[in-house]
Amino acid sequence: MRLLERARKEWFMVGIVVAIGAAKLEPSVGVNGGPLKPEITVSYIAVATIFFNSGLSLKTEELTSALVHLKLHLFIQIFTLAFFPATIWLFLQLLSVTSINEWLLKGLQTVGCMPPPVSSAVILTKAVGGNEAAAIFNSAFGSFLGIVVTPVLLLLFLGSSSSVPFTSIFSQLFMTVVVPLVIGQIVRRYIKDWLERKKPPFGVVSSSVLLMIIYTTFCDTFSNPNIDLDKLSLILILFIIVSVQLSFMLLTFIFSTRNNSGFTPADTVAIIFCSTHKSLTLGIPMLKIVFAGHEHLSLISVPLLIYHPAQILLGSVLVPTIKSWMVSRQKGVKLTRPTV
Repeated sequence: MRLLERARKEWFMVGIVVAIGAAKLEPSVGVNGGPLKPEITVSYIAVATIFFNSGLSLKTEELTSALVHLKLHLFIQIFTLAFFPATIWLFLQLLSVTSINEWLLKGLQTVGCMPPPVSSAVILTKAVGGNEAAAIFNSAFGSFLGIVVTPVLLLLFLGSSSSVPFTSIFSQLFMTVVVPLVIGQIVRRYIKDWLERKKPPFGVVSSSVLLMIIYTTFCDTFSNPNIDLDKLSLILILFIIVSVQLSFMLLTFIFSTRNNSGFTPADTVAIIFCSTHKSLTLGIPMLKIVFAGHEHLSLISVPLLIYHPAQILLGSVLVPTIKSWMVSRQKGVKLTRPTV
């Protein structure tokens, strides 16, 4: 019974496993040209639905109220969209001499290029009692920024202008990402009171659509006989992802708690989570657009699929430690820095 309750709570993680399993059993259902017609239903309708949903759920008024803390926002956005991808790129130069699957390594680079998520960093910041307004602002602002910055970073680190149709990628991004997001924000203005009263399950809607995208992506993989993924590469990638998350959490903690940093303990909490978390909801649709028709798309997607549950699990485990540090620091008691 407890197992059933746990599965219901973690339904999205279970859904990812089921979607990949179903794609393995019968890949012909979700391939391009198959019964589901993913080249239309996923590439346009599903992606647009996710971003319309994001536009509808983002509280613009909360963004404007948190604008004043400029130093905090600059730190998070520069770390997330500049320092993170550049550091991963340098790290991958060392890993390129190993036997790890090259497409999984490219997938690690795509993780580095992703914007922060709209939900997980906010939820964990709130659980600790950190600066929730700053977390909301940076998650939402980072998502907006990511629409422009992430494709540029992906093309910069992974694609050459000769092989990547730059213009068509940005026109599709504009039509399936920017336009639905803006429409969502406009619609929100007119039905804001109803949304506040009813609190529709935005997260469930986006996650359900995301499962369809993941399913069709893996249908393409399993229908391609040339793809071979070794288990050792997968285990090593899992280890690298957890190590990267822990290292970056520790790094942001050290930077934001220096004597002259100007950040409060509550700010530090928001920095730790917002700077190191990456969005699966925005990431998978963007990969689908930027690497449309690429035979290794699903392998490139694997590190992001691992990073998402890992950041939630790791963050949840560290909540009590970070909370006790923050409370002690706020009371003025000098504690040793927690080992994250």
